[in-house]
Parts: sequence; structure tokens; C-alpha cells
Amino acid sequence: MSAVCSALGVLAILSAGLAPSASAADVQSQQWYLSAMKAEEMWKVSTGKGVKVAVIDSGVNPDTPSLKGQVLANEVSPAVGYGATQDYLGHGTTMAELIAGTGAGEGLKGLAPEAKIVPYRIKTDDLKGAAERKKTATSAQAIRAAAESDVKIISMSYGSPGDNPEEAAAVKYAQSKGKLMFAAVGNDADRKAPIGYPAAYPYVVGVAASDENGKAGDFSEYGNYVDLASPGLNVPTWCDNTLRSYCTGQGTSQATAIASASAALIWSAHPDWTANQVLASLIDTAGRDWAKDDPSTYLGYGLIRPRKVLENKNFDPGAADTDPLAKENSAGVTGDTPTSPSASTSSQPSKNPSGGQTSAAGSSSDSSDDNTTMWVTLGAAAAVLVIGGGAFAVVRSRRGA
Repeated sequence: MSAVCSALGVLAILSAGLAPSASAADVQSQQWYLSAMKAEEMWKVSTGKGVKVAVIDSGVNPDTPSLKGQVLANEVSPAVGYGATQDYLGHGTTMAELIAGTGAGEGLKGLAPEAKIVPYRIKTDDLKGAAERKKTATSAQAIRAAAESDVKIISMSYGSPGDNPEEAAAVKYAQSKGKLMFAAVGNDADRKAPIGYPAAYPYVVGVAASDENGKAGDFSEYGNYVDLASPGLNVPTWCDNTLRSYCTGQGTSQATAIASASAALIWSAHPDWTANQVLASLIDTAGRDWAKDDPSTYLGYGLIRPRKVLENKNFDPGAADTDPLAKENSAGVTGDTPTSPSASTSSQPSKNPSGGQTSAAGSSSDSSDDNTTMWVTLGAAAAVLVIGGGAFAVVRSRRGA
């Protein structure tokens, strides 16, 4: 949404500009991924109950109808808890609703509606006043505090083009505490595709964004740090911090929240599994038409399909102490880039001159945000995979291709 500044340098909240004017009543009908992923079937097995998810973002407002009773603000460490329930962008509240919203008041329905949210606020350029900035946590501080709590999942819908030792150390600490971390890979692939952190750190699952056809948006950054893909286009969000109306936007932020919720569903159904096993199950069942040992540069191991895990009571997640991303974590970010996308014109969706943003009511609108994005089909070939109740056209573009 905007550039942000902290002790780490420049961070970005990874949602594109939003087009306003969706009424609350429109929102759930626009959550296309719930039906595509067969959420109703999954909820018969798991709703995320018993799983706490740390949302590190712009803060989370616990008073929206969909989040009442879902936000555990009293469990935030006082050392980093300043302003945790004061969302100055509306972004963090959206991410929390996408994960654990109850849908009350015709608001957003979370994919894991009985999971709980533990909010952490980090400073951004939108945070006004020196006093506010001084009191608000950095990304590294928030990650470390979440690691010391009993949350199982850490969801980070933000990023920076720079590596930072303090943040890297916090991530490593969280991994040592058994946390499963998801982070947005970034929204600047149509520019220079900078490497995004914390997504690129070892032990963090980098999440790319796909549309309802399983196509990656061209804003969704790519590289060998992309591990999984998740719905991130045409997803309803709050327009701003007034929380008066929803918009439909796109970004790896939304994809990250939905991926975090998918993990919460699995961990709730299998509370004795480790972070490695939950992640391994997501990787093993991800939708792809390429070899598992040759991940896509754009979609990683494929599109998340938690239903495939939940429908198999005897699913084998592998060894508890085996890191499913051991190869990537050992190699680190290589900086390799794929060949230029060469999708045919006929397979590319039309570009929206307003930045690809449409309201949840279906009409396009100008965005007031200058971080506009457009999207195309990436890669040289497409295949069709059945994901839940819908067919996703999956880009077949491998790492190093």
C-alpha cells in the first residue's frame, strides 16, 4: 500500500491500491477462493480451532463485526505491544479477517474462522508523529516477540528489498522455537523484481499471488525464494483505516494471509504435528504439473490445497524434524531469474487501466494509491489443475528455466 520506514530501512505493505465502494453485503459473495478451495467441506473437518496466528502488520482493529472475540490483544508482549489494536492503514485488520474472520455482520469470512489472532504493529511512513514511531515495534522486534509466545504461525504481509541482520536473526530464532512463518514475496515484478525480505530468509515460506484461474499476477515477484502460491487477486479488503467499506484489490499480502489460514486449518486438525510437517503437507499436496524437485520460479511448489490434507485422515506428513525446504534454506537466494514470459496474447487477461482494481460490486474505479498493478499470464505453457471446486490454469515456468 505504501512505503514504510523502520530500523530495517524501507518496508512495504504488500497490497496494491484499492478501488472503493463495496458494501459489506457484497463481500462474502466476492470471496471466490472459498468456494474454489471448498472451504465448506474443509470446515467440517477443521476450522482452525486451537491455533493462534501472529499477524505482524499495521495493527489489527478487534472491533469489526467479523473480528469480535477473535483478537487476543492481551497476549501481545508489552515490550512490543504499543498500538497493536490501532490499525492506522486498515491493512492488518484485513489480513486478520482473511485468516480468522467469523463473517459476522456480513464481513469477511476467514478461511480459518475459529483460529485466533495475536496482533503486532510495526512502524510505517503512514504512522504520524515521532512519539508513535518511537513506541511502535520494528519487524525484528515483533518477530522475536511472536517467537517467544505460544502462537504457531507468524503471518507477515510486508517486505523490504534489503537484508537486515537483526531481522534475519529474529527469523532464525522463531524457527528454533518451532514457528511456521509465511511472508509476501512482493508486488514489484513488473518493475525490477527486487528480492523481498523477510520472504527470502531461510525458514520463511515465500508466498506468491494467483488469480481465480491460478495465474500469477505480473506484480507477484519471482525467484528461488517463492515457495507456494495462494489466491491474491480480486480479493476483498478494507479500503482504509476508517473501516467503512470494502474494496477489491490484489497483492501478495492477501495471498500470505490465506496461506497462513490454510496452515492453521491443518495444524488444528493435527495438533501434534510440527511446523515442518504442516509445511511438508502443504508442499506435497500443492497443485502443480511439474516435478516436485523442480519448483516453479513463479509459483514455487504450486497452489495451496489444504483440503487434500484434511480429506485424508491418514496423511503422512513425514518426519517431524525434516525441513521440507532444506535445499532452499541451504542454498539461500541465488538471484537466478527465469527466461522472459512468453504467454500468447489470447491467454492474457485484459489490463485494467485503473491499476487492475475493481470494486467488490464489480465496477472499476480509479485508485488513489500510486502503487498500481496490472497482471498477465506468466510462463510459456499452461496446464489445468483441479483445485477444490474450480480449475486453476497453472503457469508452468520452472526455476532456472
